Amino acid sequence: MNDTVRWEELLPHQFETRLSAAPVVYLPLGLCEPHGHAAAFGLDTVKAVWLCEQAARRYGGIVAPTQGYQIHETGYHAPWLAAVMGKVNPRLGGVPPDVLLRMLLFQLRAFANAGFRTLVLVTGHHGNQADLRLVAEEFTRTCPVQVVAVSDPELVRGRHHGDHAGRYELSQLMYIRPDLVDLDRVPDRATSPLGRFAQGDDAADASADYGRRILEDSLNELGRRILATGTDEHSPPPLTIDATEEIWLRIVARQSQWRTLSDQDPDLAESTR
Repeated sequence: MNDTVRWEELLPHQFETRLSAAPVVYLPLGLCEPHGHAAAFGLDTVKAVWLCEQAARRYGGIVAPTQGYQIHETGYHAPWLAAVMGKVNPRLGGVPPDVLLRMLLFQLRAFANAGFRTLVLVTGHHGNQADLRLVAEEFTRTCPVQVVAVSDPELVRGRHHGDHAGRYELSQLMYIRPDLVDLDRVPDRATSPLGRFAQGDDAADASADYGRRILEDSLNELGRRILATGTDEHSPPPLTIDATEEIWLRIVARQSQWRTLSDQDPDLAESTR
């Protein structure tokens, strides 16, 4: 237990020690969704947790309980899902945008009230991060904390090209959890009644070594962003539920800006899909 960085596994004196050393909290966000025939459903979650835990060990801080549900059936995500799945049941752990964003807002409140000054949101499910940042923007108008909100492909943009259930994603999972990848299943795309099951065209090219390089570059960039926030010793008063509800009303008022409700893919010019 001495080396744990997980909030739910820390004893009180361990929590206080880590908080005093670095008032940074990490929230891994993932999703259970199809990643082809060769990879586990929770790939997005696994890589987000890994990045958060490694960052906490390297840069300090505490990892909050994982948020394992995400947005996927609205906006531009919906036609993409239909294109790669057809009529096959995706066994998807999705929730509507308002549910996830409201939950996120109250998670940010919990973090700030617990004494964290830098809040780091890492999503392994790319495409929703703009809305995470919108929530963070409104939250920080009321509560003066620093927020880093990023998807894992954004951490390596310009160095590695993100994908969905292809060489990029499967390589990461092969490095973190090789037991959750079976490349012998890649050809099932052509024979299984599940069809493509959202599998990338270059999934067979995945390798643990490439995954290691992606993840190390991701971790370095995440650390750079965290360290750039600086350290703010100011502790604002606890934020009440009523005050947080007022923030939520501001977020709802900006609903026309929610990317998860838009038909426009924000990565259309430089797609990570």
